[in-house]
Amino acid sequence: MTLRLLAVHAHPDDESSKGAGTLAHYRSRGAEVTVVSCTGGEEGRVLNEQLAPWAVVRAARDLPGLRRVEMANAAAVMDIQQRWLGYADSGWPEDGEPEPINSFASIPLEISAEPLVRVIRELRPQVMITYDENGGYPHPDHIRTHEISIFARDAAADPMRYPSAGPAWQIQKTYYDQVFNAPRVQAIYEALVARDPDSELVKQMGEMRRWFDRPDVATTHIPVGEFLDTRDRALLSHASQVAPDSTFFLWPNDLQRQVWPTEEFQLADSVLPSELPESDLFAGVVND
Repeated sequence: MTLRLLAVHAHPDDESSKGAGTLAHYRSRGAEVTVVSCTGGEEGRVLNEQLAPWAVVRAARDLPGLRRVEMANAAAVMDIQQRWLGYADSGWPEDGEPEPINSFASIPLEISAEPLVRVIRELRPQVMITYDENGGYPHPDHIRTHEISIFARDAAADPMRYPSAGPAWQIQKTYYDQVFNAPRVQAIYEALVARDPDSELVKQMGEMRRWFDRPDVATTHIPVGEFLDTRDRALLSHASQVAPDSTFFLWPNDLQRQVWPTEEFQLADSVLPSELPESDLFAGVVND
């Protein structure tokens, strides 16, 4: 059976900061792995002050183009396929302000979901990864990514909906990203304290733990220890967004391999019986 995994993300770089180790893990097993980027990240800005001056100038002139190049580089690092849905980044409007007209979050789901329905019916993934109803964090495009993923998943399985988008296809299992979770942060913090309790990293982690004070809902733990370096290289491919000294790289990979060598997901929906916890997104998947 050919394993087929679809990961739906809001912006280029989300696929590398949220589960890239898992994507590389399944690619190494021969799975067909595809990332869908709903927007081009056009409303972002250069966040890496260490970029060479020429790169800063290029980013200022054509950030959307640069982010497409970075996405292609990240996909090559993970050896995965990638599709653009083609929607415009919604930015992050001030409280009470609407999303920009024709931005991703402003387009009715019935319209914006059709391209994703087409992708699902073409690629026929058994498993889909997306965000929970809070978007992982409440960016309008992340919340809309959750909404479009669930809407398109259900529509793709119904032959009466979008009949011109190809033969109906039923995704068997849907997961929400839970890679940044409190038990992981706490375990790494305790290991750092044991290694050097007075280090600056321990102080930073002490503050960081407050960000993850939420219930642990992870059901699925994917072994990614051998793919942590791949994950880092994929994330660094998004050079306009991520600097080598970013907080993403605070935790030494050797320590992570010892203490927490997995990435976490929440099984949100399955048409199959599932025994939890599990260590494989494709556990129980039936041949098609």
